[in-house]
Amino acid sequence: MSDKPVTAQAINESDKELLADLQDALANCMKCGNCMEVCPIYKELGTETAVARGKLALMEAVLSGKIPISENFDKWMTKCVSCKACTVKCPCGVPADELIVRGRQAAVKARGLHPVKKQVFNLLKNRIMFDLALRMAGLFGPLSFKKLPRPMAAVARFPMPGLDKRRVTAPFATSPLRNQHPEVIKADKPKMKVGFFTGCTINYIYTDVGQAVIDVLKANNIEIVIPALQHCCGTPIYMSGDVESAKLLAKHNIEVFEQYNVDYIIAACGSCTEAWKIEFVELFHDDPAMKARAEKLAKKTYEISEFLVDVVKIDKNKLGPVNATVTMHDPCHMARGIKVTAQPRQILKSIPGLNFVEMKDADRCCGSGGSFSLANYEISRKINDRKITNIAATKADTVATSCGTCRMHIIDGLVQNNLNQNVVHVIQLLDKAYKAGQKK
Repeated sequence: MSDKPVTAQAINESDKELLADLQDALANCMKCGNCMEVCPIYKELGTETAVARGKLALMEAVLSGKIPISENFDKWMTKCVSCKACTVKCPCGVPADELIVRGRQAAVKARGLHPVKKQVFNLLKNRIMFDLALRMAGLFGPLSFKKLPRPMAAVARFPMPGLDKRRVTAPFATSPLRNQHPEVIKADKPKMKVGFFTGCTINYIYTDVGQAVIDVLKANNIEIVIPALQHCCGTPIYMSGDVESAKLLAKHNIEVFEQYNVDYIIAACGSCTEAWKIEFVELFHDDPAMKARAEKLAKKTYEISEFLVDVVKIDKNKLGPVNATVTMHDPCHMARGIKVTAQPRQILKSIPGLNFVEMKDADRCCGSGGSFSLANYEISRKINDRKITNIAATKADTVATSCGTCRMHIIDGLVQNNLNQNVVHVIQLLDKAYKAGQKK
């Protein structure tokens, strides 16, 4: 082993190798700046490194040996809500969102994970300990969080690391959804059998959404399987650049759901659905056997509104009135990930008594970006304020969405702006319509 010190040139060569296979894709960016028009972070910061064009330029600088993968490089790769708007807007078809994730992966390989993320991800990879920690959070949460006089809203009673003292969050459930139900929920003469991937937010926080999914599926005479050993889809880990850990979670979930002979897999979260339909397949691009298994399950995976409209074809005659004026926010991974926007609106417009009002820029990011809003609360708050302004302009009393973290972030924005609209999942309004229909 050589005693010679590692030179900056040697470090740069190592960094360049981590991005070498992206050279052609990066070169396709013609630096036109169209991404500046749609990037929510650029709108708030106005700096070149905030936008996709600037981030791709940083990666090109690493490849040319001008800069190393430094703390500053890592910092700007994380300044992205992963809304995918830049990719949709790009006239050259550059998959900027994917390239930025690859930049994060390179940073993780070159510098390692941030110590806090490393600890969180280590807990997340341990299904038993993760489940125990979140169940304890549900049992003892009231000691740390005070509920506000509105549904699913709470604030910390005392300062907490990583959580802005103003931030409104949602309380953890006293009992997780999967603990409230058997693995198999039978139906009389079932039309089909579906596997319900609950994800983390529905299982541990928004159990009201999970219950609505179950009730709507039961109303359509569908047998439901909720595998007890399912775990986080891994999207937070994947988006942070830790590919190997994301593979572990993807492989675990694939193996769990393969054990059940289900006709379809459904999720009530755009990000979870995208993980099953797209990310799992991409994660195993270099493993043909696992890729084939991921592709088989991806083909029968649907977001709940997509499933109800395109597969089940719900009977509108069973729906009763829901008297509400509703607007809708499209989560980024719904609108630009799995491209499901028409089906949630079709559900809302089919409900008697419901007045649907489209908001301006319904598919513009709310600023949550998963963990982005935790680390960058001020920026995410500014992005969210734009969304809240558009919500207020509709005069709606209810906001419907299809993502738990969007729901949480929008509630925070409404509270910060002294507005009191209710925020729910699309499926909850449909569930109310089914229950109203049963009373007719």
